[in-house]
Amino acid sequence: MRRSGFSVLLAAAMIMSGTQVATAQSSVMQSGGTTVAVSPRLHFSPDEMALAEAVASHPALAAFYGGNGLKPIFTGPEGEVRRQALRDAIETMPSHGIPTSRYHPDSLGSAGQDFTSEMVYARTLARMIQDLTGGVIDPARSVPGIHREVRRPAVAQLIAEFAASDNPANYLVKLGPQHEPYEQLQAALHETQAMSVPADLPKAPEAVWRLGMSDEGVALLRARLASIGLEAERVTDPRLYDEALSAEVARYQEAVGLNPDGVAGPNTIRQLNSDGMNARTRAIIVALERMRWMTGEALDDRMVWVNIPEYKARIFEKGHEVFQTRVVVGKAETEMQTPEFSDQMEYLVVNPRWNVPRSITIKEYLPQLKANRYAVSHIDIVDGNGNVVPRDNIDFARYTASSFPYRMRQKPSDDNALGKVKFIFPNQWNIYLHDTPTKHLFANQSRAYSHGCIRIGDPFDLAYQLLSVQTENPQAVFERALNTGKETWLKLTPEVPVHLVYFTAFPDETGQIRLYKDVYGRDAVIWGLLEKAGLDLDA
Repeated sequence: MRRSGFSVLLAAAMIMSGTQVATAQSSVMQSGGTTVAVSPRLHFSPDEMALAEAVASHPALAAFYGGNGLKPIFTGPEGEVRRQALRDAIETMPSHGIPTSRYHPDSLGSAGQDFTSEMVYARTLARMIQDLTGGVIDPARSVPGIHREVRRPAVAQLIAEFAASDNPANYLVKLGPQHEPYEQLQAALHETQAMSVPADLPKAPEAVWRLGMSDEGVALLRARLASIGLEAERVTDPRLYDEALSAEVARYQEAVGLNPDGVAGPNTIRQLNSDGMNARTRAIIVALERMRWMTGEALDDRMVWVNIPEYKARIFEKGHEVFQTRVVVGKAETEMQTPEFSDQMEYLVVNPRWNVPRSITIKEYLPQLKANRYAVSHIDIVDGNGNVVPRDNIDFARYTASSFPYRMRQKPSDDNALGKVKFIFPNQWNIYLHDTPTKHLFANQSRAYSHGCIRIGDPFDLAYQLLSVQTENPQAVFERALNTGKETWLKLTPEVPVHLVYFTAFPDETGQIRLYKDVYGRDAVIWGLLEKAGLDLDA
């Protein structure tokens, strides 16, 4: 329903005064329709009133135009440089893994001479800023195990900076994450896209082609490689798998992240036959989105980085890796998956006690105790005051999962489930890093075995590295605490940011993109949401 002239006037006044329009409307109702002075001026041109009404439902645009005196930034000849900058920026969005169709470039045109054009450009700019500085989708609404808090900058402030910039095109280029792994992922995406074969070429049959083999299928393989610039010279027989073709196959394999052995096996041919949107491409696009969720994090500072699908934990300092170790993460079952979030690591706990989580107590241990009160005898039964209760005094059979009144706790020992040290960053999910007595699991390629916490392959070395910035002899400090045999808390000064992340595609220390299995299926969900966001105008 179109607003009355008074409502539009009041909306303009409220935007100019930085007050929400909804509040203004409420004030009018409470005052019985009497005009209330809410701004230094209540006289606006028709264009200003139209602009105020159009942005009233968009908080970021209302904030910007209110602070801008309701002045357009895209209309007229003076707005052409900004219009062109935005149109050019849209053409670069595929380098971020975001399709240009999300911004509907055909709706922008090139005239930009009226109020309608102003709003189309402004809304497009706001959407682009939101996408590049915090992601296309909201991670909190994607997968239950993702608890990533996106620290988006104020869109209104960035629009103001764009409007004031002497080089708006360059301003938009620098909007995305300015972090080396993001740039490496972009470069890999470009290279992967360049390796996409035209859709009208016949596909090569899946087989295993090696030096000396000859078949019509090899000729089809040659044609597909040649279409992307990988064409062997001086071909005498296109059906022959010769050394020159093997070299081109190896180049292709290296470019798309496969083992560059020069043998055209099923994986190589399957990827060469794909339409370009293959598993590698999807993994890189999802990784770029995940990086945008972390735009507000200081990723060049000292930090602990745990990549769940990689089963690795690292410490980075100023962007350089100074430590890495294998880890065991949560099982693939929904309730045991390791969550994703960022926090501050505050303590090392040496000789930790293990307070068994309630979920493990009632789901795993209570049934065993009902069958045999002396089961899991290495773990104490404690009451609400923390006192150990003799098992002979408890009738386990009378309790259910909801009525069991006791807790379970394991004292420091060689077989303690947390090993000799745990690393604490207090969080509502009770997730932490810790040692473990089950060392054999670190030899496995797939290491999703825990109830959610992260088990560390080299916990002592991790402790030494974390303590190294606050003491000259971190090993001695740690061992003194260890030798007491008592639970000892060591404060980390300063605290260390810790990021539990989930990248199935990420650059290694050489910049090469490594791919990892989507062990929890989270990337598949994110990909589906990204596809929807690329087509949904209201996403």
